[in-house]
Amino acid sequence: MGRDPEQRPVIARHHTDAADPTARGRALGTAHGPRIRAGIAAYRQLFDAVRVPPELLRPYGEQASEEIHRWAPALHRELAALAGAAGVDLWQLGMLNARTEILATVGATAEGECSTAVCVAERGAPHTIQTWDWHEEFTDTKTLNRYRAARVGEARTFTEAGILGKIGLNSAGLGLHFNILSHTADGARIGVPVHVVARRILDEAATLADAVDIARSADVSASTVLTVVTFDGRYGDAACIELSPAGTAVLRPDPDGYLLHTNHFLDPRLAEGELAAPTGSTYARLKHLTTRRELLACPDPARWTELLHAHDSDGAPVCCHPQPGLPSHQQWRTLLTVSLDLAHGRLRCHDGGPCTAGDDTSWEHF
Repeated sequence: MGRDPEQRPVIARHHTDAADPTARGRALGTAHGPRIRAGIAAYRQLFDAVRVPPELLRPYGEQASEEIHRWAPALHRELAALAGAAGVDLWQLGMLNARTEILATVGATAEGECSTAVCVAERGAPHTIQTWDWHEEFTDTKTLNRYRAARVGEARTFTEAGILGKIGLNSAGLGLHFNILSHTADGARIGVPVHVVARRILDEAATLADAVDIARSADVSASTVLTVVTFDGRYGDAACIELSPAGTAVLRPDPDGYLLHTNHFLDPRLAEGELAAPTGSTYARLKHLTTRRELLACPDPARWTELLHAHDSDGAPVCCHPQPGLPSHQQWRTLLTVSLDLAHGRLRCHDGGPCTAGDDTSWEHF
């Protein structure tokens, strides 16, 4: 059953017209302070569960902050103001933004993670959709932010409170999906956080070439794939940027216009350092998306959601649910289903997995 359209949105929202990074950070920190503090506490518990030495969290957070300052000084100013307004230390927000990099230091690879699908037609905006799978204790940190970006007008993002970026789009007609990868080169240190790479692309890129250049310029210590889509009002385009300490690869849609990705490397060279287990769900999920990809070509977004409606019992846990008996840090749930509506410049979000998405009233348009 869909959500009552008069019901208040479940996912926290914030809008600021501040273009100055300090003013923007102060506004976001004031709005999301309780969620930010809850996220910090939850990540400290997660790091403890996967055996990250607690005495290293501050040095890791400080290193992440230094890397952000070096690579994206405007975002560092935003982060510092965000910390002050939320009443937390800057290193704690460095730790939060480097959560992927910190998990990589202990080889905490993800069994349950995100699945992304894109279809680029001959004309019109690309059709896109993904699941965001993560630990259930982070469900209340979900935020939608709309703000002014100096180079691309306005940007809209979905992220976790206190983390600078994740999934989103901008008014230049560029959007971005986000999936984590794991490589043998990951975790040797703390580099530029991949979530910050995603945010800088949303803030500065208007083309695929812009996005690739920004991604290549980041000295990362963890791996991810950024699926970037563009629409100029008539034609769409897309590319997957596989980003790793071992290098960067750019993957284009297949001849039919499809671009699908889960949580293993598709570039042959980078795949040589793949850490995902051969029996991991990422391969079954990609196979499922491939065999049913025609659903994404339909004009009705409900069919795109149907593409993702598969569980472990179907042989492909695209829609992920916690498994009884496992410890909390090994429990995964699809916390969000999201598509990028580049034709109208908005995010289309369902608060939960595709199996709970009903008609359009269960979706938020932001």
